[in-house]
Formats: sequence, structure tokens, C-alpha cells
Amino acid sequence: MRLILILSALLAFQSAAASEFDEMKALAIKGNVIAQFNLGVMYQDGIGIPENDAEAAKWYLKAAEYGDAAAQFNLGIMLEKGEGIPENDTEALKWFRKAANQEFAAAQFNVGAMYEDGVGVKKNDTEALKWFRKAAEQGDVKAQHNLGIMYNVGRGTQQSDYQAITWFRKAAEQGHVIAQYNVGTMYGAGRGTQKNDYQAVKWYRKAADQGYAAAQNNLGFMYANGRGIKQSYTKAYTWWSISKTQGYAAATAGLNTLKRRMTNQQLAQAQALATKCYESNYKDCD
Repeated sequence: MRLILILSALLAFQSAAASEFDEMKALAIKGNVIAQFNLGVMYQDGIGIPENDAEAAKWYLKAAEYGDAAAQFNLGIMLEKGEGIPENDTEALKWFRKAANQEFAAAQFNVGAMYEDGVGVKKNDTEALKWFRKAAEQGDVKAQHNLGIMYNVGRGTQQSDYQAITWFRKAAEQGHVIAQYNVGTMYGAGRGTQKNDYQAVKWYRKAADQGYAAAQNNLGFMYANGRGIKQSYTKAYTWWSISKTQGYAAATAGLNTLKRRMTNQQLAQAQALATKCYESNYKDCD
């Protein structure tokens, strides 16, 4: 009975989706731009109709030509990947730029990335920085991180530790794991901000809890040396062990040092905690 009910619900959903598709296509044929974009999405995702990238690209193009920023962006993605339309980076950049000029943040990021990598256009770090900044100011987390990187190394702009940590922190606060690690390292070294081991530990832990091996290694170091947190060989061993398990070779030296300082009982406790932490996907590490 339950199987019959599930199948009935699925058939009802498919019927409703097909009806919605028919209505959307009728509007799109009449020139409704929103319907044209939505029809592209339905073809691309197989909603009410089998997936068809070529039809998706066709309807995105119609909406894009009328100035729909989301359609311009999606068309750029399909051109970049060669999905439903021949791959063409120059054309992809053209449509990304059109969407970017309408303040579409994801498109601004993509324009920046193409200038940064020299894809579809001559490599230009100054232009990359300009577009990353536009996207970053709208809250695009990847753009914020990339902007931090460019200020950190002085690429496309004058090197600035202060600007680097400012943008890293914005991305880190949105959960960007590498940005969290970078904020931790800058607090640990006192770059762009006053040296603060407590803050370094805080950001290393956030990245470590997301499985970032380099942050786990640094967190192990902070525990081993009691920097920014109460010294604990058990916790140091736990994080170094997990970091090593993920292939971070630098953690091995710390583990070898700790083994000479810890009792067998302490090692057993640390190994058990490391296993529990890793198997719980970093939800049970204390």
C-alpha cells in the first residue's frame, strides 16, 4: 500500500510538472522573458520534460538577448562548459560581462576568474581584482577569499596585510574554510592585525572542524605548546593524528615528538579521541 501511495504521488508530481512546462512554454513562445528563462531551467534540470541542454541553451539565449541577467549568467556557464552549445570561452566571457554589468555577483566573480586565469581574454590581474572586488562587496564568498589572496601577495594591487585579513575574515565569517585557516595564520603571526593566539586558535578550530588538514595541524601545534588555549598533549595528538590521516605530512613530526612525552595511557586516550572525532565528522572532538 505504501509503495502504491508513493508511486501515485510521484505520478501526480510528474503530471503537474508536465502541465507547468506546457504553460511555461506557451508564455515563452509569446516572448515572456521570465518564462523563457524558466523554460531554460526546466530543460536543463529535466522538470516536466527530459533533460535537454541544447534546448536549455536556446531559451537562455532568447532571455539573455532581452537582458535577463540570470539567463546571461547561465548561458555563460553552458558556453564555458560546452553543454548544449559549443564551448567558447570568449562568448562565455561576453555573457558573463553583460550579467556582471547588471550587478550579478556570481557573474562578476566569473569575469574576475577569467581575467585571473587568462581564459577567453588576456590575463590581467588588475581587471581580475576589479571584478572580484565588485562581487566581494556584494557578499560573494569566493570573491572575498580571492581578493584576500591578491592583497596578501600583492597581485594586481599593492600588497596589504590589513586588506588581506579584512577580506579573508569576511569570507571566513561565511564559512569559507581556507579563509578561516588564513585568518588563523595571520592572527598567529600578527600580520594585518595585532598578534592574538586566542583568535588564531578560534579560526584554526573552525577550519579544522570542516576537515581542513593544514588547520588541524596548526591546531595540534597550539595545543602542544599551550598557545591561545590550555596545553593538552591529548588534544594535540588528536588533531595531529587526524591531520596525518588526511595526508598532511607535516603532522608526523609533531606526533613523533609527543609519543616520547606521553604515557601509554595518554596515548590510548588520544587515539580513542582521534577516532571518535574523525568518525563523527568532527562533531565529537572534545
